[in-house]
Amino acid sequence: MDLQKTENQIVTWIKKQVDDAGCKGIVVGLSGGIDSVVVAALSKKAFPKSTLGIIMPCMSHAEDRKHAELLARKFHIPTQVIDLEDTFKSIVKVLTGKEYDKEKHQGMVFANLKPRLRMTTLYYFAGKHSYLVAGTDNKSEAMIGYFTKYGDGGVDILPITSLYKRDVRKLAKHLGVPKGIITKKPSAGLWEGQTDEGEMGITYDELDEILFRIDTGKDLSGFEKEKVEKVKRMIRLSEHKRHLPPGCKLE
Repeated sequence: MDLQKTENQIVTWIKKQVDDAGCKGIVVGLSGGIDSVVVAALSKKAFPKSTLGIIMPCMSHAEDRKHAELLARKFHIPTQVIDLEDTFKSIVKVLTGKEYDKEKHQGMVFANLKPRLRMTTLYYFAGKHSYLVAGTDNKSEAMIGYFTKYGDGGVDILPITSLYKRDVRKLAKHLGVPKGIITKKPSAGLWEGQTDEGEMGITYDELDEILFRIDTGKDLSGFEKEKVEKVKRMIRLSEHKRHLPPGCKLE
């Protein structure tokens, strides 16, 4: 993998997408994780004066905000902090008729409200500045549907969706992302203690290699049958996430 070539191609592609849309720049959610900082850093290279990072804590780990702010300073990305905790709790109360309770209001139906609130926030700033919203999903996540529909999946462009997680790590190192960010356990911050690998039930190293072999038609021997079937099932069941909603065509 030629990392400089990859960087140049993505930066050029971002510029074209924004120019073709008649927009002026990029807005990206900064979570403090590797994917978001790589997208933000590449966007900054494409639009040095019109890239905006939005930090959106929502009962998130304090370290995530600290990392997001650190990375924003390192790559000279202007940011705004929008705390969504009160908004989240208000929506839960409106929907359930009860005050938010950490123990009672658990599960994906509540967890997915957070990325959808973040999507709404990003589009507010995109509209305000005439920017496009850059998504941070990588190829590993996109292939198995590991994103929230109309949440972190609700974006205008996906700059790193051709890169497996392992490739994102390499590109992050090339761009100068601190080692601690590259090696920390990825998390969508959906609930306390949540990690991507824990939720998926498979490591990114295993996932990337299985996906690569599926994508290229290579032999899958050597992997646990259960994990291969799990990945194939995730791909199949998330197919609807990778397409625009189907419309009924009348004859």
